[in-house]
Amino acid sequence: MSPVSTGIFERLESEVRTYCRTYPTVFDTANNARQRDVGGREFIDFFGGAGVLNYGHNNARMRQAMIDYMMADGVAHSLDFYTRAKAEFMTRFEEVILKPRALDYKLQFPAPTGTNVVEAALKLARKATGRMDVIAFTNGFHGMSLGALACTGNAHFRDAAGVPLDHVLRVPYDGFAGEGRNSLDVLERELDDASSGIAPPAAFIVETIQAEGGVNVASREWLQSLQKLARKHGSLLIVDDIQVGNGRTGRFFSFEDHGIEPDLVCLAKGIGGYGTPLGLLLIRPEYDMWKPGEHTGTFRGQDLSFVAGAEALNYYKTPDFLDAVRGKGEGVKAKLESIAARKEGIRLRGRGMIYGLDFGSGERAAKVIKAAFETGLLIGGCGTDGRVLKFMSPLTIEDDTLSEGLDLLEQAVREAA
Repeated sequence: MSPVSTGIFERLESEVRTYCRTYPTVFDTANNARQRDVGGREFIDFFGGAGVLNYGHNNARMRQAMIDYMMADGVAHSLDFYTRAKAEFMTRFEEVILKPRALDYKLQFPAPTGTNVVEAALKLARKATGRMDVIAFTNGFHGMSLGALACTGNAHFRDAAGVPLDHVLRVPYDGFAGEGRNSLDVLERELDDASSGIAPPAAFIVETIQAEGGVNVASREWLQSLQKLARKHGSLLIVDDIQVGNGRTGRFFSFEDHGIEPDLVCLAKGIGGYGTPLGLLLIRPEYDMWKPGEHTGTFRGQDLSFVAGAEALNYYKTPDFLDAVRGKGEGVKAKLESIAARKEGIRLRGRGMIYGLDFGSGERAAKVIKAAFETGLLIGGCGTDGRVLKFMSPLTIEDDTLSEGLDLLEQAVREAA
């Protein structure tokens, strides 16, 4: 079979495509943290499907679980019918994730992408409080559908909406107002003052680490202040853990070490395990106010995702997996600190197995991304003008592959400079 060229995509696919412009090759096979194109060239993957592939490409355990399920004629699509696959996923999620953390949530499966989960959370918060407005934060990213897009800060995405993006007030994220300044102080004064013109919102929606926004990390103290403010004014706290949940930070939930308990938690991407789509909204029981059928979606019954996702949850039965993630993360941090220290104007941010190298300009970062691709490394950009390189390898990456990839990144930084 002759290699596939990029011509078919350039001729027929919409101009909206993006990642393929950065990585102009046709990928063919993949295993864990390595991909190969149709010409046989190999790449180390530090992109990780933007958080989807936390357990790597073609995870053998999940693949076998899905094959076994399909060969037994397991139900593939089920809307919200009860199925064995969904029951096993929910049981494992309760036993492996919720109970050990003493968390009490109901589970809602909206349509299977992250933006669908955010839409459900926003709608439910407004229903529960009777309020319309939501407070979101600078540099936040929550999705491309209109409600989620209204909460997203990036002008490039917002400008494509075509309609007003209303009922969202945007305030500074932790650190946005400058070092040593708590961005919530002014907001608290406004909410306390009936003449400020700022009414208590239905919800605050926040990422503990803004992945697409530039790997901006909120402090424990700031997040606790945010939860206190939400409780004080009868607003719900929504944590969008779509990209940085599912073990990415070295904990299953990114907020576990921060002393907060969100009212609603948005999960997608990695929750499906294999890369199969799945969306999950966690709801504190007192806020599960839906009437039957008020929020639906044709593909909310993704049984292959339940099968793969249930197998993924087995990683968390013992502390070993997350211990290994944190250990790898320390190694990544040390290497990236070394790279940043040798080049003026680079700043490092992150935690666990998500880090961002801020080059200060999109042009500078783009040169590194291009050089990395040419050396056999896939790494993506994020943040304002794409100035931040975002490290998001699979959590299951082998130590030697991780080391090789970091060396390739170091080489790319040197060559691009």
